[in-house]
Amino acid sequence: RWLPALRRQCDTAGERLSGTGLAAEGRVLRAVLYVYHNRLLRHRPYLALQQVEQCLKRLWKMNLVGCIETLAGLIPKNTPQAQAECLVPSQPMLETVALKVLGGCKLILRLLDCCCKAFLLSVQHLCSEEFILLNTVASGLLSRLWFVIQYRCVLQSLISLYGTLSTSLHLVSETQQMPYIKGFTFPSDISNFLGVNVSSEVKKQKVRMLTTKKPTSWLKQLFPTMPEVGKKRNFATCMSAVKNCSIACPGDIGEPVL
Repeated sequence: RWLPALRRQCDTAGERLSGTGLAAEGRVLRAVLYVYHNRLLRHRPYLALQQVEQCLKRLWKMNLVGCIETLAGLIPKNTPQAQAECLVPSQPMLETVALKVLGGCKLILRLLDCCCKAFLLSVQHLCSEEFILLNTVASGLLSRLWFVIQYRCVLQSLISLYGTLSTSLHLVSETQQMPYIKGFTFPSDISNFLGVNVSSEVKKQKVRMLTTKKPTSWLKQLFPTMPEVGKKRNFATCMSAVKNCSIACPGDIGEPVL
């Protein structure tokens, strides 16, 4: 009875982890870090971006998606009737995937926290009109990355997968004891292992990001006011407004890169 549920959880977690959003944001982040490496080596938002990129790199290197797909491939699609015999994943396989899921949940929690801190730093320096181009790109990138993880419920799908894995591991170990990972007790409740309430922690981060002071003064100078809904924008007027605007940030916006 638990085999179909385990396969569904594996498919859901694998799809959400291997989505195009996370991969695309990761590529953009690496490109931004590469471009600004020599110019902003000691800049605080840049260092915070490096921590975000490090979390993403570790998440991909642990090959969590491949491990989950391997487990899903061991579960038969058409499960037989109750009381019939069927092959099930072994205890070593279940333990390996469960351990990787625990590590993946820890990493994603750390990734969300790093995104929140880096976003707040970028907005803070943006309000000071410092490195406007980098901090504008970074704040948008970090908010999208944080939103992609939350919108696709990546962390929640892994937590649900671990719940099913824990039940499966208990049933399989009762049938045949084959412990593979020794010296570690798999927690029955993943919340105790993570040490925080995931939903409340995410809400706190969201409130901090939404209530941050936004640098609207220089944005209004840089971009003309948006027209009302239903009216067409005069392109020539907008372009002249952008050309006439002046911002005291030499060497950041408007200077051609050779």
